[in-house]
Amino acid sequence: MPLSDAFWHVANFFAPAVLVGLFAALATKVVWRRELAGVSWRRLWAAASLACAAVSVGGLLAFEHDGKMITYVAMVLACAAALWWVGLRRAG
Repeated sequence: MPLSDAFWHVANFFAPAVLVGLFAALATKVVWRRELAGVSWRRLWAAASLACAAVSVGGLLAFEHDGKMITYVAMVLACAAALWWVGLRRAG
């Protein structure tokens, strides 16, 4: 496999994690604007994306291929947990 193909393969594997993390962080920042005034959206994005990426890798290792719906459900739950941990844990 050429290096460029390997790059795009890995980039497409992590793209859902990065995009779910981005959209969830922006939505969280909009919905809980006052509570999250002291937390940057980049920090929320990083935490959510890392949690989603970890779940994607875990799903790949557990099921030996990606794209399982249970992995995506776990990705959403991990994203929500990461956003709560980074931003809303102290607000409540």
